[in-house]
Amino acid sequence: MYAVPGFAQEASETPATNERAVALPQVKVEDKAEQTYKAETVSSPKFTEPLVNTPQTITVIKKELLQERVATTLTEALRNTPGITLQQGENGNSTSGDAISMRGFDTQNSIFIDNVRDLGTAVRDVFNVEQIEVVKGPSGADNGRGATAGYINLSSKLPSAEDFKAGTVSYGSEDRRRVTADLNQTLGEKTAVRLNLMGQDGGVAGRDFIERKSWGIAPSVAFGLGTETRFYLFSQHVRQDNTPDGGVTTLGLPGYRYPNSVPQPIQQVVDAGGGLAAPNSKNYYGFAQDFEDIKANMLTAKFEHDLAPGFVVRNTARYGKSEQERVLTGINAATITNGAFGQNADPAANPPRPEPTPPPNGLTLRNPEDMTVTRSIQATGRVNEIMTNQTNLTGTFKTGIVEHSLGGGVEFIYERQYTPSYGLAPGTTQPTEVTTANLYNPDRNVTRLDYAKTGGYTDGQTITTAAYLFDTLHITDRWLINGSLRWERYETETEAVTAAASGTPPAYVLTAVPRIEAADNLLSWKAGVLFKPTSISSVYASYANSYQPPGGANFSLSATATNIANPNLDPQEAENYELGTKWDLFGGRLAATAAVFQSTNKNELARAGDNPDIVIQYGKRETKGVELALVGEVLPNWNVSAGITKQKAEITQGTTTPGATQSDGAGARFTPEWNATLWTTYRLVPYKLTFGAGVQYVDDMVRQENNNPNGTVNAASGQVGYTGIYKVSSYTLVDAMVTYEATKNLSVQLNGYNLFDEDYVAAVNNGGSRYLPGTARSYLVSLNVKF
Repeated sequence: MYAVPGFAQEASETPATNERAVALPQVKVEDKAEQTYKAETVSSPKFTEPLVNTPQTITVIKKELLQERVATTLTEALRNTPGITLQQGENGNSTSGDAISMRGFDTQNSIFIDNVRDLGTAVRDVFNVEQIEVVKGPSGADNGRGATAGYINLSSKLPSAEDFKAGTVSYGSEDRRRVTADLNQTLGEKTAVRLNLMGQDGGVAGRDFIERKSWGIAPSVAFGLGTETRFYLFSQHVRQDNTPDGGVTTLGLPGYRYPNSVPQPIQQVVDAGGGLAAPNSKNYYGFAQDFEDIKANMLTAKFEHDLAPGFVVRNTARYGKSEQERVLTGINAATITNGAFGQNADPAANPPRPEPTPPPNGLTLRNPEDMTVTRSIQATGRVNEIMTNQTNLTGTFKTGIVEHSLGGGVEFIYERQYTPSYGLAPGTTQPTEVTTANLYNPDRNVTRLDYAKTGGYTDGQTITTAAYLFDTLHITDRWLINGSLRWERYETETEAVTAAASGTPPAYVLTAVPRIEAADNLLSWKAGVLFKPTSISSVYASYANSYQPPGGANFSLSATATNIANPNLDPQEAENYELGTKWDLFGGRLAATAAVFQSTNKNELARAGDNPDIVIQYGKRETKGVELALVGEVLPNWNVSAGITKQKAEITQGTTTPGATQSDGAGARFTPEWNATLWTTYRLVPYKLTFGAGVQYVDDMVRQENNNPNGTVNAASGQVGYTGIYKVSSYTLVDAMVTYEATKNLSVQLNGYNLFDEDYVAAVNNGGSRYLPGTARSYLVSLNVKF
């Protein structure tokens, strides 16, 4: 979804440099012609080498690329790397925050800001982001528990030793408005302050009544710039006031199957090709009262000191808190009764309606304009808190002829997630709610019941203590060995109170649930061997693993034996094998990379044998693939960022029990076989013009992990084994951009998105009954100033 974009500033500090440097360099504000999409390093001190010498697939999306594509959210920015898709929110229920899948695995709980985990449910804005780092492969040795596919880190903007002021005013389709400012001011030679501001309001292209309104402020101060001792104090505060999007019914989309509540002949009429048109993807099925309020705050202190030549100690402390409250209306299946159909025996009395394809079995669909969908109201809230302290020491030294880039550290982390329960507002007489919406002409200005907190809640917290060590050994100029090891101790506990409604209007009876606890030690590691054919290239092989213990995603343990969050179960274990090569071409301006990978997640729950009630941890899923990328400057003034992934994701060990959904051998959901992205720009210096164009391709994706792609058919009832849509169809998006530099301080930029106005499914819920439409064709004009 495109909110109105603003631009990252032209001048700012670079991210953390190669850890073998002693002090942070003074940063020079470069002219735009010298800028490139290529990054040399990532911000984490746990990576001791330049990217070309790092045996792992890592994509860095720099601010220059964000500016040209005017990406304002994390999900928009991630369109610039292949292998990432969007889900429709937590557990497939709704859109909530950045619901991201990478290489076939859920990654929404492996998002970090400045290498500190961020569990907030907001759609993350990038107004205060220097660069986005996408690290692919298990991250246990880097960050502890986490997703099989890797993690995403957002590096914040910090003060630098250069004075600059930059700002952007944008206006676009659907009355979208956005203003951003980035101000950096030195106070003497060693101190600087920086302030980033953001405000936006407006609709979403292709969606009726969906609104995105937010503001953000990020002040920071730095002391000791250019000296041996540096201290940074920075914070970020964001507010969002949105109209949430519950999506559109999938009825009428390719492959749709109606629920098994009607006989098969009627079901065939409704299924794709049976003559029932899909509703307009602009339709809004919610209520006018639906809302989403989000508050996100964080405060960070970072200390750095050069102990001796080659050795740097760092300490980072952070407190963060995010709060969300939302009432969102989703929709269930369309309501179609047997009386909606009739025989064609008397065409004069029952004339057939115009239809794309004549319905089978001699049936004609009557009055589809009277059909309805059932509204499903979801009232939710959540509070996430984190307190952490990280201490890290890095240094370079030699033992004989072997040079070491060694580092280690300790981390202490407290994380909490509090989830209150909601229900009908107690103690008040409720109005009569309109529980259905017209399929083709929904009305949002109808009565909805009032919802409030019931007094029930789930409160989960985890305390983690960790220690880690990493080293890169330069055996010779051509051979490097990389290794990392992390030990962590986690202690998780969950408390809950249930709320049972009684009477009308309801009163709630509260019952405490016994506390559930879990604790264990985890040991994660990764290793790689790297050969350098030349000084600007490498060929490598690597292995990495990570663990996800019960309750590790949201600290919510369960006493249910068949729930993956049961503390008696083993942690899920992820492994990744990778073989790749990296080349820095054209004087280091262009990076070309290629990798073959295999990612596996073990200890998932699955049913085996003849008893459907027996669930064991023998489930396993696997993604095999190849990823190619080309990022940087091809020729002077010609930049490119391109990537393509071919992958096969499947359940290699899944449910085989008769009567249950057969997942053994099925494809993994929401994982396209082919995924490609391209963005390229060329600057015509004499004419002060820059032209850009981009393409994104996403292949078909299955929605249901079922090894019978057509759904099981019951011989007695003639009913199919799944409902909604089975897969998401492929799509191709084309964007373009042109910028005119009126003066050295002023430029005008025009961006166009989805230029061919492709109507596509951006995300679908797990049940396949509703989807989030992709952004329609839209335009944005921006005025950029810098001093």
